[in-house]
Amino acid sequence: MRLWSLHPSMLDRMGLTALWREGLLAQKVLMGQTSGYRFHPQLRRFRAAEDPVAAIGAYLWAVADEAGARGYRFDASKIAAGRRAVSIPVTQGQLEYEREHLRRKLRDRDRAAYRKLSVGTLAPHPMLRVVAGGIEGWEVVRGRRE
Repeated sequence: MRLWSLHPSMLDRMGLTALWREGLLAQKVLMGQTSGYRFHPQLRRFRAAEDPVAAIGAYLWAVADEAGARGYRFDASKIAAGRRAVSIPVTQGQLEYEREHLRRKLRDRDRAAYRKLSVGTLAPHPMLRVVAGGIEGWEVVRGRRE
């Protein structure tokens, strides 16, 4: 599961579609509707929100909006929460880490998206507010010692 901190516009078609599916799965987990992925580290930031379901809903609305802007039809009726302003922090280091992670994926998968990401401005998901700091503690980084 990858719930990108990056703005959904930075993702290629395959990445945006996967993000939608994984976001819907995260929503089910946060609503207690599945036993799988309950302890997935990417869900920590949503669980820390005052209302985790509203937080994942806000996340999914932005993904659906990006899909609509591209002419895709994601079924927004699957989003459990109505549109609400939710803001969660994300560190600058996490955004930078994710950009490099996405660049590695796009290098082979979508060269045009890779080039765009390489020169574009680093933008967070609309519900995230950037704060100073390194890679988030919940991020699984190979070789990192806690």
